[in-house]
Amino acid sequence: MTKAFPSIARRLKSTGIKLLKMGTFLITRFIASWKRYFLGDTFDDVRPSPSPSFDDARPSLAGPVLTLGGGGPDVDDAIQWMINQVRGGSNSGTKVNVVVLRTNGNHDYNRLIYAMKGVNFVETLLIRNREEANKADIYEKIRNADVIFFAGGDQCQYIRNWKDTKLEAAVKSVYLKGGGIGGTSAGAMIQSDCVYDACASSEKGIETRDALDDPYRDITFTYNFFNWSNLKGTIVDTHFDRRQRMGRIMAFIARQIKDGVCSSVLGIAVSESTSVLVDKNGLVKVMGRGDAYFVLGNHMPEVCEPRTPLTFSNYKIWKVRSGDTFNLRNRPTSGYYLRSVKRGRIDSNPY
Repeated sequence: MTKAFPSIARRLKSTGIKLLKMGTFLITRFIASWKRYFLGDTFDDVRPSPSPSFDDARPSLAGPVLTLGGGGPDVDDAIQWMINQVRGGSNSGTKVNVVVLRTNGNHDYNRLIYAMKGVNFVETLLIRNREEANKADIYEKIRNADVIFFAGGDQCQYIRNWKDTKLEAAVKSVYLKGGGIGGTSAGAMIQSDCVYDACASSEKGIETRDALDDPYRDITFTYNFFNWSNLKGTIVDTHFDRRQRMGRIMAFIARQIKDGVCSSVLGIAVSESTSVLVDKNGLVKVMGRGDAYFVLGNHMPEVCEPRTPLTFSNYKIWKVRSGDTFNLRNRPTSGYYLRSVKRGRIDSNPY
């Protein structure tokens, strides 16, 4: 009987190893279907935040708030601002759960965000197609987050893979319960009411000269993606100063009016290493190294036709420097300067 114990122990050990290998295989196979990167206090047993219906008028968090990053190096303080706003202040004892969304890339945001004050955990999800974006477990992970951050990338891929999916519905539920929605570059552009989707342009993309020479060639837009209440009638552009994109956003604005989408459109143009912070009341603060520009078109363009240079007079432009504010709900009636486009050329320096 005593001699049998080593044999039983060996069999138990062998069985345990097999089960461990099988479990590892299943976990690896599960993760391979959609990549996830996790950093925080717990892995699967995080207590979810309340998940209200779309009609719930009492958000469980202190938002909703938005951050729109202009690309390039991130403004870490802008992400921390969003986290603090959602949890009720920089001295709040509440900790939030953060989910980073992207279609490709890595987990480089995890350590950055996890080191910030008030973060319980951060998880990066790589959602690469519509099948993944409609998975029930993806929906639950996003819905139970308090803050969502869209990494930079390709806005066309974001729209093609995520629009009208469970992922979109889950992100909207985070906003409605008072959470934070942030993003940079393409991750900021997809949050505006009118989205320049870049789906028709070449890899090089459309820049100012192309857009002013022909506001229709290879320029397409997507509507009814997120529809944030404080971004109604807006179109966001990024990498603004560095890539000299004023003429581009002017053309985008003219298109919305000419095509009958809106009678008035506000462009929100964000420079690199800069963020536009939008609180729950629609008050904007600019943070970072650069400036933000708010460009208003509020009348029909004189000439906006395919294969024809744009003519549009008297855009109103507010240049808002870092540390200054702008009110999206009660737009200022002064402090702007005027610029016009005549036959595809801006009449003077628009910056």
